Amino acid sequence: LHGPPSSGKSHLLNAACLEARRSGLTAFYLALGNLPPEASASLDGLEAMDLVCLDDLHGVAGNATWEEALFHFINRLREAGRGRLLVASRERLGALALGLPDLRSRLAWGLRLELQTLDEAGKREVMLRRAEALHIDLPEEVVDYLLRHGRRGMGELLFALEQLRLGAITEKRRITVPLARRVLAADAVETDSEGSRDEVPGGGAE
Repeated sequence: LHGPPSSGKSHLLNAACLEARRSGLTAFYLALGNLPPEASASLDGLEAMDLVCLDDLHGVAGNATWEEALFHFINRLREAGRGRLLVASRERLGALALGLPDLRSRLAWGLRLELQTLDEAGKREVMLRRAEALHIDLPEEVVDYLLRHGRRGMGELLFALEQLRLGAITEKRRITVPLARRVLAADAVETDSEGSRDEVPGGGAE
């Protein structure tokens, strides 16, 4: 899977792991990110899993240690003949700065799909469905306010929704535009000091 930030890659990988476990299968999720080369040893033995989900491949592309470890892991997984592999990256396979041609060829064995970020209507639907799942009343005017004044990433919008839920519980009040205004103001201060949130939380999270 490849697509820009907030297109739901991490969300889909985490959801796939959750569904596999619900079906009685074994599943393992690993966010590669900017993991150090020595962390590549975490791939050892994963060929015994029914499903392995590797996120943020772009974070280790070009790292010779990681690329060799991934190459050998895919070979072991194929030889085991039982597991499935899901890999996510911000860049499509052809654009990844991979230095090991054999790894690129192994990754090309599978189906490749591109994810797109949601438009405003899609984001609205996701927020309303999430609010329904949380059993909270989310007025349309609050959704409008979040989409107009909040950060546009789906993960950030869902984070704001969670903060609204907690704020409403704490203050024992309905979710309103003034509450949303305060939540966004507090979030802006926190984000400026800690960095932006990325991706759709996939069970939690991109």
